[in-house]
Amino acid sequence: MDKNDKIYVAGHRGLVGGAITRNLQARGYHNLLVRTHAELDLCDQQATESFFAQHKPDHVFLAAARVGGILANNDFPAEFIRDNLAVQTNVIHAAYRSDVQRLLFLGSSCIYPKRCPQPMQEDYLLSGPLEPTNRPYALAKIAGIEMCWSYNRQYGTRYLAAMPTNLYGPGDNYHPQNSHVIPALLRKFHQAKLERAAEVVVWGTGTPRREFMYSEDMADACVHLMNLPQAQYQLLLGSDELKTGRFEPPIVNIGVGSDLSIRELAQTVQDVVGFDGAIVFDSSKPDGTPRKLLHTGRLNAQGWSARTPLPIGLAKAYDDFLRSPAPSS
Repeated sequence: MDKNDKIYVAGHRGLVGGAITRNLQARGYHNLLVRTHAELDLCDQQATESFFAQHKPDHVFLAAARVGGILANNDFPAEFIRDNLAVQTNVIHAAYRSDVQRLLFLGSSCIYPKRCPQPMQEDYLLSGPLEPTNRPYALAKIAGIEMCWSYNRQYGTRYLAAMPTNLYGPGDNYHPQNSHVIPALLRKFHQAKLERAAEVVVWGTGTPRREFMYSEDMADACVHLMNLPQAQYQLLLGSDELKTGRFEPPIVNIGVGSDLSIRELAQTVQDVVGFDGAIVFDSSKPDGTPRKLLHTGRLNAQGWSARTPLPIGLAKAYDDFLRSPAPSS
């Protein structure tokens, strides 16, 4: 990507899009296109196509999405599949019609099967049933991958899908019902500390294992991928299985390559926040997928690996939480 290229970051106010925007700005990219939801509703096909026709971005980071934790996915499955399908369909097709050079579609590690072999490789996609608690969201993201893959095969586009692991960092969502596990734990332990509570209750048994990545590292990986030389980048865009006989989706996993249990995570958050009470696990609440660890060999082979250790990243995230407006309950 040239420093003067027009780069559209869809979803620039979210955790992912915000980190990508900051990374691009720090690298000297000054021709960034950003729009709030109020300015451009990506669920509106006509508005999306008009935006692309008018501004003709050279590159696109598609980070706009409806996201949330287990509770939000359980309560709003229709919205999760409907809105994500609409946004990605509109943006990907508008990018094709406007001759966008490269597009990076941001997905999620939940695209892989519930009982997936660990660590999860890119070609494990579609190899088994999904985790039911977030299946609508996962299916939407799988459809986005297939759309990128199909446009690459039929139209010769250069659309790549990046599958980040569980993310946390500046600009996270700390809502008590709709947040992911790390911001939810930061909020819980902080409130318990202020109230001098005797204990903090954490959903599930504490045994599932998860991989967590600092969002600023994720953004750096995404920009690194979009800046690969053409020959190297082209090799990541998948193949036509009907011609090659190989299942090679245009996916690159983005993770740190190691995981820990939810119990260990809760204890680490407890230490970062400085809460000295007990941790109680509510086994009546769902655990979700038993383990989610990404295989990051494909990313590492492109010359990139994560840099921020979890305790350091959590301390930065907690500082961001303390500076953030208190979310309503």
